[in-house]
Amino acid sequence: MIRHVVTALRFTAITALLFGIAYPIAMTGLAQTVFPAQANGSIVRFHGRVVGSDIVGQLWLQPQYFHGRPSAAGKRGYDPTATGGTNLGPTSKKLIATTKTALAQLRGQNPGAAGPPPIDLVTSSGSGIDPDISPEAAYYQAPRIAATRHMSLRAVKRLIAQRVRGRAFGFLGEPRVNVLSLNTALEASRRLRVLGRPRDGVPK
Repeated sequence: MIRHVVTALRFTAITALLFGIAYPIAMTGLAQTVFPAQANGSIVRFHGRVVGSDIVGQLWLQPQYFHGRPSAAGKRGYDPTATGGTNLGPTSKKLIATTKTALAQLRGQNPGAAGPPPIDLVTSSGSGIDPDISPEAAYYQAPRIAATRHMSLRAVKRLIAQRVRGRAFGFLGEPRVNVLSLNTALEASRRLRVLGRPRDGVPK
């Protein structure tokens, strides 16, 4: 009996050391060495200041910025500690009403947009913190961005095209654009215009 207890205690101690201490330390060290940016949350810095994460969406309300997908994560949305979707089915009256409201708001914010509004601008994602939008959703907002920032529409569309990310491995998922990447690029182009050094065809 005692021998079995001792054996069990030894096995517990060894597995705790291996999988509770050694393995996490090894994996953390490997991640910090091979993928340091991803291991630390894919943090995005702009002129030395942390402005967000490449993998976590944010709420953008100002007209001079690209807006992301609606969010149902948390009470106010975009809460990374309460990720999730609405869990509402396609026949839900609440979902229909919410979508109609979002659609009317989107059209009001983008009077110069052409074509039907992309679906990802009026419906939330499954996580509620999706950092990306479709290229169509970005181009839909381009006229508003151009008018608000006094840029040419061609320059805004070029900025979008340069930041479209293709399908993973060439066949997984859909093309997408990171909203934070777009907005930091807009700020960078604004700084260049202020300094009188246009880039990528962006006018002064």
